Amino acid sequence: MMNPPQRRIAHLDMDAFYASVELLRYPELRGLPVVIGGRTEHEPVIQADGSKHFYRLREYAGRGVITTATYEARAAGIFSGMGVMKAAQLAPDAILLPVDFDIYRHYSRLFKAAVAGIAPQIEDSGIDEIYIDLSDLPDDALTLAKRIKQAVKDDTGLSCSIGITPNKLLSKICSDLEKPDGLTILGMSGIPERIWPLSVRKINGIGPKATQKLASLGITTIAELAQADLSLLQTHFGRSYSVWLHEASHGIDQRPVITDAEPKSISRETTFERDLHPRQDRLVLSKAFTALCTQVAEDLKHKGYVGRTISIKLRFEDFHTVTRDFTLAAHTADPVLIRRAAGECLRRVPLKKKLRLLGVKVSALVSIRSACGIEVSPQRELPLVP
Repeated sequence: MMNPPQRRIAHLDMDAFYASVELLRYPELRGLPVVIGGRTEHEPVIQADGSKHFYRLREYAGRGVITTATYEARAAGIFSGMGVMKAAQLAPDAILLPVDFDIYRHYSRLFKAAVAGIAPQIEDSGIDEIYIDLSDLPDDALTLAKRIKQAVKDDTGLSCSIGITPNKLLSKICSDLEKPDGLTILGMSGIPERIWPLSVRKINGIGPKATQKLASLGITTIAELAQADLSLLQTHFGRSYSVWLHEASHGIDQRPVITDAEPKSISRETTFERDLHPRQDRLVLSKAFTALCTQVAEDLKHKGYVGRTISIKLRFEDFHTVTRDFTLAAHTADPVLIRRAAGECLRRVPLKKKLRLLGVKVSALVSIRSACGIEVSPQRELPLVP
């Protein structure tokens, strides 16, 4: 009996994805520090002579956050999640562009389709990253990686970085080692040299709080974590998480690549540039609320799902967050019904403080194809597959 082939799992991560897509639209910005995170009014303006005026970070006023940035902007210390105003202090002349999720989703579909043409065993891990199981493919890892990278480049004009190892945990670390346009292939024997010198934060699943607690124990690198006594870890982190920390530091991860994962929910939310008053800003809030419901309905239609439970999320000026939900009698993807149910949720929340965030979510999903025999509300914008 032949032994099964050693697993070859790839993690593909698009390079500065949103920013790179924007550079396809505005190639004149290549090589410049560009930040994605502005509002619609920060779209480039066509001048009388046909040239474009791009907004600069120093022109921004508000409390928005950076979605992503080009590598030139990152070199100035700008990173995802940073406040735009703080970024303006670091690089006031950096270009500011608004977020355009529609075009990012378009390019996301393109790069995933390009990969599927070569290696169809794909786990969708986000708009700009996927895991790929290469174990059963005949070509060697280097050949496959080069073919995949070229296919993505040909179909999108964008570059990606790939890590190939025996498991998902190591591959995600390796895809980040040689960015941009990187390629790292690593076996278990390469862990001491390539993985152990890295910060524990490089392990997906070790967040800021765990990193801080490990540092208080004198553990800052993956090597130090691998050498830590398991009983010491269990004292501070509990049994299950400590066992996971120990295994992760040794590159152990048995998770499969899940190719048929079903989404549990689909949601949209927006953070306002200023806190909005429930009465004085009622029209603005109502417009934003309706837009979120419409966007969620469009997302459901695109992904081929209907849902029953409608939820809202409110974050007030003091950062207190509340949620409410309402379960419909039938599954739907109708924006009008979603808006009506979300409104029912909203009526159950005392609106006495200003709002800084509003979100809408649809859960209890079923695919349209499997909706036969399940009561589904009449659809005005989403045709049902019989």
